[in-house]
Amino acid sequence: MTRRCTQREFLLKPSPDTNHLFKYVLAVAAARYGILVHAACVMSNHVHLVVTDPRAALPDFTHLLDGVVAKALNVFFGRKENFWAPSSYNAVELIEPADVVEKVAYTLANPASAGLVECGRQWPGVWSDPCSVGQPGEVIARPERFFSKKGSMPATAVLAFSPPSGFQSADQYRARVMARIDELEAAAAAEREASQRPVLGVYGVVEQRHTDRPTKGERRRTLIPRIAAGHGATRQDALARLVSFLRSHRDALLRFCRGERTVVFPRGTYLMRVRFGAACATG
Repeated sequence: MTRRCTQREFLLKPSPDTNHLFKYVLAVAAARYGILVHAACVMSNHVHLVVTDPRAALPDFTHLLDGVVAKALNVFFGRKENFWAPSSYNAVELIEPADVVEKVAYTLANPASAGLVECGRQWPGVWSDPCSVGQPGEVIARPERFFSKKGSMPATAVLAFSPPSGFQSADQYRARVMARIDELEAAAAAEREASQRPVLGVYGVVEQRHTDRPTKGERRRTLIPRIAAGHGATRQDALARLVSFLRSHRDALLRFCRGERTVVFPRGTYLMRVRFGAACATG
């Protein structure tokens, strides 16, 4: 999952307050909706998360996480405008364990790949250490600013990172992720050396203003992926399932709009099920 700040501004720039806030809200949202968090990296103007959604509650999870983070940081910065870019979050389904390793490693190597620090561990923002996967987790107190002691947010929350399914053990998962991170960071270092471009460094990152934005323009009209699969046959099967779902959903929606309230939507339908109580397939 990824989501970007409005106008690519550095509204998530690392700071003790921002880091504390994001980790606390992430922990609360994950616990409330049963989300298993595998990796997280909060860059200055966008977020990377790798999660598993056993309860099919991803929209509720992101609504709470993104909504509270936006409201709180707008208060911190004295802002009143949109915090996130107008589009919703981008969720990409990871098909096989190798795809999970690739995306987790990409997420955690992102600060180095972007030329901000030499390795992900140096990133001063929220960054999930692979060594913490499978451990009890960090107990995070509710931030004193913005939150009411009489509100619905708990006094403490535990942020734990769990190993995803498909691996023999947490140790195997950690080893594969760390090896791939090393490869990505080595490639980033070689590219910097070839171009003689130094890293910005931790000091440079934290000294940026939250209203700053990247000087390099953003690529336009690029594809927005829905599936990540390293093997061609696996990718084709996953895309075929996605197309089948979209066609079935469109057919069911047309029938529902014509008044057929007994129509059954395909498994995986969210909005019609939650907002309108539509029936959904379970198998």
